[in-house]
Amino acid sequence: MNPDLLGPLMFVGAFIFIFTGFPVAFALAGTSLVFMLVGMSQGLMDFSLMSALPERIFAIYENYTLLAVPFFIFMGTMLERSGLAENLLKTMGLLFGPLRGGLAISVVIVGTLLAAATGVVGATVTAMGLISLPVMLRYGYSKELATGVIAASGTLGQVIPPSIVLIVLADQLGVSVGDLFVGSFIPGLSLSLMYILYVIVVAIFSPKSAPALPAEERNMPGAQLFKEVMLVMMPPLVLIVLVLGSIFGGIATPTEAGAFGALGAILLAMVYRSFTMSALIETMDATAKLTSMVMLILVGSRAFSLVFRGLYGDIWVSDMLMNLPGGWVGFLITVNLIIFILGFFIDFFEIAFIIIPLVAGPAATLLAPLFPNAMEPARLALVWFGIMIGMNLQTSFLTPPFGFSLFYLRGVSPPEVTTMHIYRGAVPFIIIQVIGLALMVIFPEIATWLLSVTSSGY
Repeated sequence: MNPDLLGPLMFVGAFIFIFTGFPVAFALAGTSLVFMLVGMSQGLMDFSLMSALPERIFAIYENYTLLAVPFFIFMGTMLERSGLAENLLKTMGLLFGPLRGGLAISVVIVGTLLAAATGVVGATVTAMGLISLPVMLRYGYSKELATGVIAASGTLGQVIPPSIVLIVLADQLGVSVGDLFVGSFIPGLSLSLMYILYVIVVAIFSPKSAPALPAEERNMPGAQLFKEVMLVMMPPLVLIVLVLGSIFGGIATPTEAGAFGALGAILLAMVYRSFTMSALIETMDATAKLTSMVMLILVGSRAFSLVFRGLYGDIWVSDMLMNLPGGWVGFLITVNLIIFILGFFIDFFEIAFIIIPLVAGPAATLLAPLFPNAMEPARLALVWFGIMIGMNLQTSFLTPPFGFSLFYLRGVSPPEVTTMHIYRGAVPFIIIQVIGLALMVIFPEIATWLLSVTSSGY
């Protein structure tokens, strides 16, 4: 067998295992074991190389940055069980109900707040689909607009901090989680504003698709409505400001802020009078399952990358990416296209652990010259690149026929909403996502400006 083919064949073998239904962690570990034996038989590597694996695995469990993952998962799950989404959607619906498209605007705003409060996409899409979709359909919203705005707003948790995606990407790229959080703030909010602008345009040119609430449904006195908005909005806003503000201001690390956010989520559940021992146990159970899955995948990916590097696969990937036509433009197009397609089939954890470590080195080399005035050009380039990947994954989550967000929504939609309604509804928001991604490529300052005015060393 040609030794130069072993690296590429490892990828092929791993994806065959994954697509045939094997758990990702076992697919990666099994592939690494098979190719380790092949590499030893070919005299390309020695078994002593695997002695580095225990050290790599223990390094995972000693990684302070990754400790933020269970904290933010706990925070998001507890807030979801506290009724936060339901309370926010009802109140925002009353506030914006008099406007055409007001319910859809409310969904975008609540999706943004939930993204900043939870960072968990599946829970956000499911909660908003269960609560707001029946209401929007009852008041005459088009099925396409209603499903599209819910699916798109629910995916904002990919790029608006505290995003689990950004935490994992930061670890794999070797950059600060805080820097990715700061850099993604403006791109994430920009997407929210673009969604709202689209809803307003639809409401103007197709009023029947986005009607206002009937007068009898929004007859709450102004003073009472203001009080309701304050009571519902202030607790989560305070928690969001404290968690993100402590990170942006350099007061706390993301891990410390996540621990505070987990405690704050419990207190918020108490404020909403929805904290019970069963809710706490369910939250702890969900957190343990998801965190365990992440850690197992990371262990499998460590074994995969160790054997892959032993077979000189990393050199093959680096040479291929560094010599693509078009330089950094060709690199960005190729990597984003690969990640976009993989996002249809596998979760972002697998993409982050398998693909990102291989492209991080070429990304730093090729993209650093774009930031000649930065103190650390390569580091800033990786932050920009990481935010771009987060937006890319968010787009693939929305894209038919395999987008995860579409499947989440389909699972909770009423019978009259078909899969094609959801697909058609997602298309305008995919276009918005692509525009946002293109703007960030053309104008990197969208992601880097806020970093330049903070104390992040850029």
